[in-house]
Amino acid sequence: MRDTRESRLLLVLLIAIAFALITVDIRGGEDSPVQGARQAAATVFGPIENGVSSAVDPVGNAITAVRDSDDRHDRVARLEHDNAALKAKLGSDDRNRSRLGQLNKVLRMAGDGQYGIKGAEVIAIGAAQGFSWTVTIDVGANDGITRDMTVLNGDGLVGRITTVGPDTSTVLLANDPDFTVGTRMESSDELGFASGQGDRPLRVELLNGKAKIKKGDRLVTFGSQADKPFVPGVPVGVVSRVDPSGGGLTRTVYVTPYASFTKLDIVGVVVQAPRKDPRDEVLPPKPRPTPTPTVTVTVTPSADAPLDGQQQQQ
Repeated sequence: MRDTRESRLLLVLLIAIAFALITVDIRGGEDSPVQGARQAAATVFGPIENGVSSAVDPVGNAITAVRDSDDRHDRVARLEHDNAALKAKLGSDDRNRSRLGQLNKVLRMAGDGQYGIKGAEVIAIGAAQGFSWTVTIDVGANDGITRDMTVLNGDGLVGRITTVGPDTSTVLLANDPDFTVGTRMESSDELGFASGQGDRPLRVELLNGKAKIKKGDRLVTFGSQADKPFVPGVPVGVVSRVDPSGGGLTRTVYVTPYASFTKLDIVGVVVQAPRKDPRDEVLPPKPRPTPTPTVTVTVTPSADAPLDGQQQQQ
């Protein structure tokens, strides 16, 4: 349109009409003459918006909610709300029930340890030949992932990030022979270093050769400088065997890890370390010992039993 006197007058007239409609709408409230037009627009576009929002995989929504939960104080409440919505959507499908259980455990561990995490799924595994134990997860640099971040699941320590791409990352698992993590014994605070042994228990060298360790004792991560590659307090495993003390400077124990490295699915990458060391707070409750039943035997004399001396005399 050419800039003429008539076009300027038309523009002023349209602006005046617009302000008049806005004023009428505000003053009219629910009885506004433009209320019908607004309802018609909602009728047309509302189903389209709902259809788009419901076309997303429910498990994917939950994992995305975990990935985007960086606010420490609101994280637990927000994830609980998203998790409740997820439960309603998943129904009775066995596969989704299994993934929901894993997600619940990851969220619980993150809450107990106050870890800020990015949720992820294991999408590929590395070749196990030659004791190379790695997995690929579906988060990368675009999700804020960097090298040397701790990876955990709902059971305990899974590994650490070694390679980061735009949308995927490689995780070196804790049972790989090239994997080493500092550990701390529950209660006694004895320090050591755990190394992977493939499909065998982790080997832990305790710094104190005279440390008193027994089968069933539990370990957590000691943590690294600047919390990389390991944050403190992540459950590692349970002592399954203790080598005899040979009077050396160190002592060797073998630990069954909490995480099962052959069936990983949903994991969490720790992108924000806790403000303070959670110590043993993230460890699962100790199993209660099964009480040993006691049997009381009461002997009842039979009718044919001989009488005592006094009764025989009578």
